Order: sequence, then C-alpha cells, then structure tokens
Amino acid sequence: MILRSLPVHADALAVWSRRGCLLVLALLISGLLGGCSSLRYYQQAVAGQLDLMWSARPVSEVIADPDIDPALRQRLEQAQTARRFARDQLALPVGDAYRDFVALDRPYVVVNVVAVPEFSLQPHQWCYPVVGCQAYRGYFDPQMARAEAQTFRDQGFDTLVSGVTAYSTLGWFDDPLHSGFTRLPSERMAALLFHELAHRVVYVAGDTAFNESFATAVELAGLELWLSRQGEQARFQATLARLERRDQTLALVAAASEQLQALYHSEDPLPPEQLRQHKARILSELRQAYLAKTREWHAPGPFGLSPPAFNNAHLALFRQYNQYLPAFRQLLREHDHHFADFYDAVKTLAAQPPAQRQRRLHTLAAAAAGQPDPDHGDSD
Repeated sequence: MILRSLPVHADALAVWSRRGCLLVLALLISGLLGGCSSLRYYQQAVAGQLDLMWSARPVSEVIADPDIDPALRQRLEQAQTARRFARDQLALPVGDAYRDFVALDRPYVVVNVVAVPEFSLQPHQWCYPVVGCQAYRGYFDPQMARAEAQTFRDQGFDTLVSGVTAYSTLGWFDDPLHSGFTRLPSERMAALLFHELAHRVVYVAGDTAFNESFATAVELAGLELWLSRQGEQARFQATLARLERRDQTLALVAAASEQLQALYHSEDPLPPEQLRQHKARILSELRQAYLAKTREWHAPGPFGLSPPAFNNAHLALFRQYNQYLPAFRQLLREHDHHFADFYDAVKTLAAQPPAQRQRRLHTLAAAAAGQPDPDHGDSD
C-alpha cells in the first residue's frame, strides 16, 4: 500500500533532503489551511514517522548482534535475499530501501480507514499535495483512525478499519523493514516486499485501483518466480492455489458489485429502506457464496475463513487491490515476463488520460479471460 500519511514524512527528513524541505513546506501549509483536524492528522503522522526513524537500526547490525533471536536473524537474512532478488530478477528500483530494521510493538505499522457512501461503491477520497487523492487514509494512531471512521458512520457511510503491515513512500525515502514483515511466513514476507517496491516503479495520482492492482500483479508474479527459482515446489503449488482462490473471490465480488451498481444507479430509484433491504440481501448472498467456496477449497480465501458481514467498504477495498489485476497479469504475459519491458508498458499506460487508460485495461482483462475486446467486439 501507499501510506496515506505520506505527505508529512518529508518533515522528518527535511534536514537531510532538499526536496524534503520543499515538500514539507507545501504540506505544512496545506495542513494549516485544512483546519485543526488536518493539522492533528499531520502531527500524528510526523510523530509516527519520526518514531520509526529513531528506532531503526541497520539490518547488518541487527544480524550481527550475538543476542538476537535466531528466528529473527533468519527472517532478516531471508528479507535481504528477497531484496536482492527484487533488484536482480524483478528489475525493481530497490535503492537503499529495507536496509534498516525497526522492532514494532504491534503486528501492523498503520491503521487504514476506508469510507464508502451507503448507496455507492465509490470510496471517499482524501486528497493531499503531490500524491493526489487516495481512497483510504492511514493513521499511526489507532484511536484517531477509529474516531475518523465513527465520523463517517455518523454520516451514514459504510466503513472499514484495518491494520496494515507495510507501506511505501514511493521512493522519496528509504523505507525500513520492521517486525510486521518478519512476523510473516517467509514467502508472504517476500511477496509484501515485492508489492511495496513496485510502488517505486510507477504511481498515478488519484488512481488507487491502478496503483494497487499493478503492485499486486508484481507481488504475485514475483512470488511465483521466487518460489520456483528456490525449488520450493510445495510452496509454489500452494501459491498457485491461493492465486486461484483470489481469482474466484474476485469473480464473486465483481458479480455482487455489478448487482449493487445496478441497484444504486437504477433509473427508477427505490426508497432508502427498500434499497437497504436489497443491499443487505446482495451482500449476504455474497458472504454465503464466499463461505461455500471456502468449504469447497478446504482453505481460507482473501477474506479468511469466517469474515464479518460485508459492506460497501469491504468490496471497495478488495476491488482497489484486485480490480485491474487480470489486466496487469495479461500485460506481463504479453511481454514474456520480462519485467523491465513490462514496467515500461505500464508507465506508458499510466501516462494516458484516465478514460483511455481504463479502456486499455478492460481490453487486457478481456484478453486474459479469453473474451473479445469489449470496445471492438469479436474480430471474427
């Protein structure tokens, strides 16, 4: 993910970075102009990022510490191997990222808030200078995150508050490893590292679905290659099974989203109470269909084994990370899994106007599904 408190991170590094100074000035002004609530948000973001910086130690120093937990040493060594793999095999712009380590007192680094209107699937957008608008907001302070979510619930929004294991500063700064990474199984730690490094490749301001779907595509392709190169056949097959479960879940969410879109945007709108009843039915049917899949798989899917009742925010967040995933995976196949060429194609796509970019993504998704181009019909 891309940390929603990113605009303030530069403040912590302004004394070392000229561009950090310029960014901080713009962001502090925007915070002051945004009112007290925005200023409080930026203050907690600065404090959280400073705490990470001051707590960081070089990974090499931690590994060399004779008193280190052997399991942590192994995870850090694995992370450095994955980091080199990302640079050498996935052509990711690693730079000096993930050379430092921070021990957290919690399994997540920030808490995300997603807020979606009661009768919509379009999430609320929080807007910042430089990075544009985003569909979720991250807090180092969980209490502030919960208060933000409650403010939206009081306005009738569906909300989701969830811990986030990692974030990217888009290459502005050298993101650290932390114990949120090292608590994960080795393959999941590597996948998360690939995902966050992918955000350094390309970033489209205001298009969360594009950014997150692209990073997820790199994460999954990187993990497949990582495990196959290591000869981890059992884990590789398990990864392929997880991919299949993700694809099937995405199909369920897409079908439910289509029903909800039709309900919310009907030419003959229903009264609010009837809308709520139909919405509840569609979301309940989605949950039951998903639970049936978990019984069929004998394994959890992206929402776990027993998710809570779904709402618009659950669907919106899942779609942000997966909406264009089939399209990006198809584009990678079209470039024979040559990552550097794939990134060039993605950058070209990112530079296109939004409508043209979406048409191209829909065409790629149709090709991935073996369907005719939705814009041009069957070529036969």
